[in-house]
Amino acid sequence: MSQALVRTAAGWLLGLMLVVAAGVVAINIVNNSVAGPQQPVREYFDALQKGEGEKALGLLRASVPQSNAAMLDGTALQTAAAGISDVRYGDAEDRGGNQVMVPVDYTIDGSEQRTEFLLEKSGTEWLFFHKWSFVPAALPVVDVTVVNANEATLNGVPVNMPNGRNSFAVFYPGEYEASLAGEYFSAPPTKATLSGRDVPAAPLSLMTEATDGLKDAVGSKVKEFLDTCADTADKQQKLQPDCPFYHATNNRVVDGTIDWSIQEYPTVSIEPFGGRWVVAPLNGKAQIKAQQVDLFTGAVTELNAVHDFSFTTRLDIDAENVKVTPLLSY
Repeated sequence: MSQALVRTAAGWLLGLMLVVAAGVVAINIVNNSVAGPQQPVREYFDALQKGEGEKALGLLRASVPQSNAAMLDGTALQTAAAGISDVRYGDAEDRGGNQVMVPVDYTIDGSEQRTEFLLEKSGTEWLFFHKWSFVPAALPVVDVTVVNANEATLNGVPVNMPNGRNSFAVFYPGEYEASLAGEYFSAPPTKATLSGRDVPAAPLSLMTEATDGLKDAVGSKVKEFLDTCADTADKQQKLQPDCPFYHATNNRVVDGTIDWSIQEYPTVSIEPFGGRWVVAPLNGKAQIKAQQVDLFTGAVTELNAVHDFSFTTRLDIDAENVKVTPLLSY
């Protein structure tokens, strides 16, 4: 009986040892996978790609600097992370003081990138499983400027640009693209990739230009002004009308024969200057036809002359109207 009990006890002891060993192995597996330091990083990337800014901010334990928060949630955040692919989580590297660094390699629009995340052991769960958290830090900021505009689009979201500039708190990694596509003013898209908190993103500068729509609108008003000016000069039979063009002569021009017309309309160029949009000097050609009498001989001849002219304007634009005011000097 004693030998049977010994064998039974030995069997139970061996089984217990196997259970304990299996438990240790299981704990190590869990601590190196589900409860490993890579797990919070995986959850963080998942939150970024789903546009869940509140969750991402909570996981990252990051503070938000004094800045615009338009990029921290929803469509803007999803767009920032949309180009991230082929994500590879590396092994944690010890940094001492219960801290580890988890490297993540990935591509953004085909470009290889790497981000290193610093995490710290913040406790245990169920006595055995490690709990890891990001080491708190402030979010980075992307600066955006736009020439002569108070609005822009950043990652597909309209944003205000007071005095043509603003700063946006952003998550990383991500890609941020600014653009301006208005009816009267536009700017080609410009983008920057942010791979880490300590790697500042290049400022996004939008070089605004007048659209063809604005140039056409200004050109139409300039043409209307010149045509009206020429018609009024015909009605008033003036050689020197209140227009950018005139004709000077020592001959007497026969009243009722004066006929002004515009032979070449100005090409419109609109540029930023001193915080405003200005129209470059407008240059064109006007033609006058008439009959003239030589005061010395009395001979009547046909007058047919083309004169270059130039004038400036003041351009005023609001949400609905384009106003062009000719500035003439006499």
